[in-house]
Amino acid sequence: MSERVLLTGASGFVGRHLLHDLIARGYKVRTAGRGTAPIIPNVEHVAIGDLGAPIDWQPLLDGVDHVVHSAGLAHADGDIPEERYRAVNTQATLALARAAQAAGVRRFVFLSSIRAQSGPISSKTLSEADTPAPTDAYGRSKLAAEQELAGLDLDWVALRPVLVYGPGVKANMAALLKLARLPVPLPLGALSAKRSLLAIENLAEGVAFALTEACPARRSYIIADPEPLSVAQMLAAMRAGLGRGPGLLPVPTALLALAARLAGRSGAYERLANGLVASPAALLSAGWQPPAETKAALAELAANRADAG
Repeated sequence: MSERVLLTGASGFVGRHLLHDLIARGYKVRTAGRGTAPIIPNVEHVAIGDLGAPIDWQPLLDGVDHVVHSAGLAHADGDIPEERYRAVNTQATLALARAAQAAGVRRFVFLSSIRAQSGPISSKTLSEADTPAPTDAYGRSKLAAEQELAGLDLDWVALRPVLVYGPGVKANMAALLKLARLPVPLPLGALSAKRSLLAIENLAEGVAFALTEACPARRSYIIADPEPLSVAQMLAAMRAGLGRGPGLLPVPTALLALAARLAGRSGAYERLANGLVASPAALLSAGWQPPAETKAALAELAANRADAG
């Protein structure tokens, strides 16, 4: 394969995995980012400035067949102004997409987010047929980028991943792994609400599929592992990877909620105790074939993290 891909965000958790996966599939990859990209043979890296400032994308698109745009301002609980999210996640995406259109790029894959569609919890299973209802500036900026793409004469695909996990993961999933590694029983056995997760290898397979003509373009897709799990099931799978039993005590959720409130961690508890299930049926029907099974992937992740110390 001699097709060339421009990949943004290659230094991030997701971007690093996508970079190695695209290379393994035979693509020629050019990366663009603010920092120094990983030193990989035959990968050209172009340093760019802040995505929130004007960037001349045209030279970076010379000879490029496809764009995978994974760079952006990540979701944060801090006080980041809405204007900043729009500048980085919406306007920069539109600028790159317009340049890609002018350069004759064949496929533009945008890494959006499930937060373009919903808040952090949902009482029903989400699908692309639902009216998007983002609840924060991050989600609104991602949805606005999708809407801008829809106005271009460009074959684009927006992927809306749920919580992604894999080697090197940080934030919420890293905290859950830390809990799983504790050599004590955990009082979380009664947390039965299910949440959708996404293995990094399944995301990479989704991006690779989205780059092909087999994937219908000019639309957004939820991308998630087919089987959602409860927090208790996630912890049990991780501990299985450590060669241990689940060790989960079914403490009533009312007591957990009270303890969380007293500890000032009500927000974190709400995310653990409530569900968010998103259906990948549309992408599966189109032909996406995720290679990783969730429980096995979580077990392997935990085992590898333990081996790494």
